[in-house]
Amino acid sequence: MSEEQSFEELLDQSFKTIRNGEIVEATVIDVKPDAAYLNIGYKADGVLTKEEYSNDCKDLTEVLHAGDKLEVKVLKVNDGDGQVILTYKRLAAEKGNKRLEEAFNNKEVLTAKVTQVLKGGLTVIYEDTRVFIPASLVSDVFERDLTKYQDQEIEFVVTEFNPRRRRIIGDRKQLLVERKKEAAKALFERIQPGDVVVGIVKNVTDFGAFVDLGGADGLLHISEMSWGRVENPKKVFKVGQELTVLIKDIKGEKIALSLKFPDQNPWIEAANSFSIGSVVTGRVARMTDFGAFVELLPGVDALLHVSQISRDHVDKPSDVLKIGQQIDAKVVDFNAAEHKISLSVKQLDMERAQQANAPVYRDPEEGEDVPTLDIPTEE
Repeated sequence: MSEEQSFEELLDQSFKTIRNGEIVEATVIDVKPDAAYLNIGYKADGVLTKEEYSNDCKDLTEVLHAGDKLEVKVLKVNDGDGQVILTYKRLAAEKGNKRLEEAFNNKEVLTAKVTQVLKGGLTVIYEDTRVFIPASLVSDVFERDLTKYQDQEIEFVVTEFNPRRRRIIGDRKQLLVERKKEAAKALFERIQPGDVVVGIVKNVTDFGAFVDLGGADGLLHISEMSWGRVENPKKVFKVGQELTVLIKDIKGEKIALSLKFPDQNPWIEAANSFSIGSVVTGRVARMTDFGAFVELLPGVDALLHVSQISRDHVDKPSDVLKIGQQIDAKVVDFNAAEHKISLSVKQLDMERAQQANAPVYRDPEEGEDVPTLDIPTEE
């Protein structure tokens, strides 16, 4: 064996041997926009192109610097020009696949950033591996527009893992459903009828509003929105509005809410202010064929029957009254238990007419003129 051959053999022995597919530790020597050169402890340096670093890399000088250390995989020991071709992205994908497989088997909750919003769902990158979350599994409610998730960190579980077919499916919906169940259970354990709680208006309909109580929704029916009358809930409440509400009733998973707090009941004041025989002033709030409802206080309406509107015959209340009109009337009946008050304009007009036509009598004690109808009589 010649001295020259011995020297070459000794030189080769000073370097480790590598094989295609081997994973090696490397140190960056030099970086160009399109390729980086790495010392891998072999007789030839390794070449890492930007395509083999990442699918999204545009300039390697922005992500790699001389002296950086990283783990790479050997694609070709000799590319024909004596260079060792390396890959970083494929090794990262293999590691990512392995990590996702573990998460799939263990039903582990993962977190990743949404990198792409598609018509059919979301794409997230977890440890350099793509996971697709179908639109139907993004939320527990239907969402037509998913753009709000772009660049957002979201949680999910892997429900299908098939890297050979490049099919790794994530599910966010089941996490939301499960957490809502837990929140609902906790909510029902701590609330009871009569409690006052704070919620957020979630949806408003013609018949009421649904309020999120932090675990379950309660229905605030239109009849419970005010002691007064609410014609259109959408003009009173807005989605996202915070409300302090009274829990009126709980039946199974249904929660009935109210804004009619007992201590604000206007009928308490009505009992003190509108006794039988008193004269009141109110506003015509609405009319029917049998009479008109007159608002005496917000939440307190009294019935003025069609037969009590005038001393003259009235066919329909709308023939002589208008919505919003102010009228004086006499209270002829009051039922506090049933929240009913009956009025009469007819009786008030008759009494006023009698007083106006009665002879005047001067009270010697008071010195005032009073109708003879009011003169005290001896029994």
